[in-house]
Amino acid sequence: MIALQVGATYIKGYALGPGGVLRDGERWFTRPERGPDAVLETVLTCAATLAERCRPTAAGVVLPGTVDDTSGRAVRAGALGWREVPVRDWVAEHLELPVAVGHDGRAGGLAEARAGAGRGCRDFLFVSVGDGIAAAVVRAGRAASGAPHAAGELGHTVVRPGGDPCHCGARGCLETVASAAAVTRRYARATGRHGAGVREVYHRAGAGERAALAVCGQAADALAEVLATAIVRYAPERVVIAGELVDAGAARLTALREVLTGRLGAPAVPELRVARFGATAGCMGAALLARDLARAHADR
Repeated sequence: MIALQVGATYIKGYALGPGGVLRDGERWFTRPERGPDAVLETVLTCAATLAERCRPTAAGVVLPGTVDDTSGRAVRAGALGWREVPVRDWVAEHLELPVAVGHDGRAGGLAEARAGAGRGCRDFLFVSVGDGIAAAVVRAGRAASGAPHAAGELGHTVVRPGGDPCHCGARGCLETVASAAAVTRRYARATGRHGAGVREVYHRAGAGERAALAVCGQAADALAEVLATAIVRYAPERVVIAGELVDAGAARLTALREVLTGRLGAPAVPELRVARFGATAGCMGAALLARDLARAHADR
């Protein structure tokens, strides 16, 4: 099986090896400024590159935005400039393979439910904080769809009305404050120092640098504000955090837990756990979707 996760900055690709381990990882720049057709061509090229190496029996592709899992369409992926793009049909025709298409947040939640930090948990909220912020409510091992948060729209909750523009068309969305891209952008704006990655900004905050502390504190406040609402609404047994926020270190999760506790009170804050698959949770979910599809075809 091969797995692709399409994001605004990178397209990440893996093969699913023996024992359910991701291998042969690679990433390519997405460069959405080239236009939606060029992004689709890049996705097709990346998928073909992986397929040539691995000779898969199926492929899984996960996307940001609003995704119709049944038809395999990207209904709306603002970060990629896509509307009503039949991704499954294009990739399947290009590879001549069965292809499963899903939402990156739901796919990450599926991976954590089956083999990660959500295993053995009745229900949990999966949140991935990277260049975007994806989410899913997972109940009984299945990622729910339909409600805005469950469908992964957590990152497009407006937290700072009139704030920075978001690719979804609104202003002040959570992604414009708390995503990895937002943290680096806001840090560069505050200091004039460009090129610092999100891990470096978090490291500088840990070292007590005032500008980094302010940017990271604003990100934690905004994320906690939206998470608190989701926790009250869905009452999850656990919150599983994935993405670059996890990769930045335990101190960031500790800070997030403290802000959440301040908002909800200690008894109301569910268990906060690091995703087993970290920033690769979406890719692992894509690989599992591909494996499920291959098995379904074999049983016919």
